[in-house]
Amino acid sequence: MKQQLLEDLKKAVLACGAGVEGLKVDYPENLEYGDFTTNIALIQAKKLGLAPLDLAKKIVAEFNKDKGQSVDKVGIAGPGFINFYLKPGVFVEKVKEIGGEEDYGQVAAMKGQKIMVDFTDPNPFKEFHIGHLMSNTIGESLCRIFEFNGAQVVRVCYQGDVGLHVAKALWGMIQNRKNFPEDNAPLSEKIAFLGSAYVLGSQKYEDEPKVTEEIKEINKKVFEKSDKELNEMYEKGRKWSLEHFDEIYAKLGTKFDHIIPESSVTADGQKIVEEFLAKGVFEKSEGAVIFDGQKFGLHTRVFINSQGLPTYETKDMGLAKRKVELEKDLTASIIVTANEQNDYFNVIFKALSFIYPDYAQISKHIGHGMLRFASGKMSSRKGNVITGEMMIEKVEEMVAEKIKDRNYSPEVKKEIIEKVAIGAIKYSILRQAIGGNIIFDFDKSISFEGDSGPYLQYSYVRAKSIIKKAEDLGIIKGKDSSQIKISPDYIPALTEKLLARFPEIVERAAKENAPHYIVTYLTELAAAFNGWYAEGKIVNEKDSDSPYKVAVTKGVMIVLKNGLNLLGIKVPENM
Repeated sequence: MKQQLLEDLKKAVLACGAGVEGLKVDYPENLEYGDFTTNIALIQAKKLGLAPLDLAKKIVAEFNKDKGQSVDKVGIAGPGFINFYLKPGVFVEKVKEIGGEEDYGQVAAMKGQKIMVDFTDPNPFKEFHIGHLMSNTIGESLCRIFEFNGAQVVRVCYQGDVGLHVAKALWGMIQNRKNFPEDNAPLSEKIAFLGSAYVLGSQKYEDEPKVTEEIKEINKKVFEKSDKELNEMYEKGRKWSLEHFDEIYAKLGTKFDHIIPESSVTADGQKIVEEFLAKGVFEKSEGAVIFDGQKFGLHTRVFINSQGLPTYETKDMGLAKRKVELEKDLTASIIVTANEQNDYFNVIFKALSFIYPDYAQISKHIGHGMLRFASGKMSSRKGNVITGEMMIEKVEEMVAEKIKDRNYSPEVKKEIIEKVAIGAIKYSILRQAIGGNIIFDFDKSISFEGDSGPYLQYSYVRAKSIIKKAEDLGIIKGKDSSQIKISPDYIPALTEKLLARFPEIVERAAKENAPHYIVTYLTELAAAFNGWYAEGKIVNEKDSDSPYKVAVTKGVMIVLKNGLNLLGIKVPENM
């Protein structure tokens, strides 16, 4: 509808001798000002030496000569805004259409594209922290949005299974060898052991110079794989961590196509740096190998340190090589991490432009902000961090308390608790534009009313229960809503008008890498639906418009389910 209106409006504007630079149609904030509005008269009037109001009148006159089948009337407001009012039948037909499309909202804007998204990236031997939870939430939502727009998506997780953090954990494991878990011990016990070992190693590394040197030596041995006993301990710890991460991925609803360990790309990265050192891309400085980013308005970074060990930067060269080998026909490669790494990736992509220019050209880093609580940003070094898992567990406990008096079986309660808790967290992360910091409010996050994930889930459950009641009474039958009749004087409410916008919202979210558009839209739709629901009875055997009202409700149910799925949020059957 919007695209057709834009094309018809363009013809009218050109017919008036005006240009179409800046021409667009938007949704007015107030329904009294129509279904669409444009400010093109205000933009172009000065160039023609006309008052905006006079140009607006000319454009409307031209538009009305052939305003198509959808537009009912056109009005002018203020200094020259042009407002378009669609015929009620347009929205009625859209509602009928939605009822027969379970995948309503799906578009083909990205058809033919193949996009790799690298996200989450937790480090074995270390906790799954809140930053990983944010990266996973954002990355998974982007993947789903791209797929709903027709793209083929490749999910990648790059895991730091080597480095100083591993050496710290191994040192702690050695000190606490007597409590080393048996092979048949529960995974939770093994993860607790790893966590305490990492905290101990981190503390001692900072506080005791002797331990600092011991941990550095362990780091070197792990890199060289020169100590058999240490290798065995490393493999066990790594295996425990990866199994634990798989549990978390399952709960969050993510399944990766490729999991790439840092250790598997290190050697390739070092070869690349050495090769391009000889070609002048890198250079030596004080015994290290660097990339002089200052030549390009960036900062300089070390790729091989003075000890001859590769840094994260070198490993990212190897990672790029692996990605190119895994997927040869990518149209985009996206990395989702904290925005603290924005400058880092500017340097990495610049270095890659000399090594894999085609890959560098399609690469993009999306940096997200930090999630903070009332006490501010928390450090993991002293073990006082709230990890991603702890955050999930705390929200689950709060949801459990909220529904403890509901008459559901333990199995149903468990399903509700997990889906609502994950939904609450993901909504809070995705509700604002990627890049800004988030203040997480535990109480507000689980509210069943207003601006929250559970509110959207509750609205879905409400809509579904209405559909079930209507089906039981025979008011609607099956999926076909095309035969539904409506009173000639029926005026569509905001709910119907919002339903028609969903495909456009989906397309915009993909184009701008912005899941928050979907969050805002769904929240507005749920509020409109619940307000409409409160105004009058939907399921009414004596009301001839009831089948249509039920069809509207079904449209809301479909859009809420599809929209929440794009956010990575599951819908419960009960709440």
